[in-house]
Amino acid sequence: MGAGRVAPNPMVGAVLVWQDTIIGEGYHQALGQAHAEVNCINSVPANQKQLISESTLYVSLEPCTHFGKTPPCSDFIIHHKIAKIVIACKDLSEKINGKGIHKLQEAGLEVITGVLEKEAINLNRRFFIFHLMQRPYIILKWAQTVDGFIGTKGSRLKISNQFTDRLVHKWRSEEPAIMVGTGTVLNDNPSLTVRLVEGKNPVRIIIDKELKIPASLNVFNEEASTIIFNELKEGVYKNLMYYKIEKDTDVLFQAMKLLYKNGILSVLIEGGAQLLQSFIDLGLWDEARIIINNSLQINEGVAAPVFHSENPYKREEILNDSILYFLNGEHKIEEY
Repeated sequence: MGAGRVAPNPMVGAVLVWQDTIIGEGYHQALGQAHAEVNCINSVPANQKQLISESTLYVSLEPCTHFGKTPPCSDFIIHHKIAKIVIACKDLSEKINGKGIHKLQEAGLEVITGVLEKEAINLNRRFFIFHLMQRPYIILKWAQTVDGFIGTKGSRLKISNQFTDRLVHKWRSEEPAIMVGTGTVLNDNPSLTVRLVEGKNPVRIIIDKELKIPASLNVFNEEASTIIFNELKEGVYKNLMYYKIEKDTDVLFQAMKLLYKNGILSVLIEGGAQLLQSFIDLGLWDEARIIINNSLQINEGVAAPVFHSENPYKREEILNDSILYFLNGEHKIEEY
């Protein structure tokens, strides 16, 4: 429920249980607002407040120990003298990484860890990849015809159906940034905003080495912030941020490093084919979502990226569209 609203913080939920009865629950709802543990404990009805210290707190991530936009959750838990805390997984970020668990134990509270750990890690895979690899979590996404094309040369091709389109806009609302290459902007003039569902527009990221894109195109409007990686210019102009990249260093690694420094937790790569293939060839991706229109065949056009993962971990069918979901098996958070 916190997807798209709490980044670069993790998504966290908490439940307070007294004798097998839930007396409080909460989740981290928005960046800068109270964390899950605080919302959970504060949700306990007035006539049950006396039960808090006798209850068990279940939380999906290790409570924080530092002052950020809010005070430490571990102090809040200790203040309420909650006897038992069940934590799904450790927070592997440098600021915490076991410090929350240690602080609770030092205060004499019983702490149990590793319950539904795999599920909890999967929930916050963006957060963990960001901190462990010091780059955003990278999601590749494209739509292709049943015969393997993502478009036609010189004109825009509509591939996915209207219901899949809504899902794609939901995906956009869940990520802090979206990236495309120069060709996609010049050919399609996309807005790269959230329109078919409610949600915050992601930061638009464009690779435009030679600044070929005319200022009249949609990515330059003020509907969302836009970052442009290029070889010629640096500076901030209203909602436009120009970052200069070095010619002799791989642009994608430079871009991901700069996005990390700017606190961008994840990025959705929406094309074009050349940009997507570059990420694939470098192994620089964490998740891929491939939409296949099973009833559209065009025989020739712009070929879809060459992708070697054969077994999707999930498959969805939306009318004539199939959506295949892949995870990069090289990036195993559990090994850290």
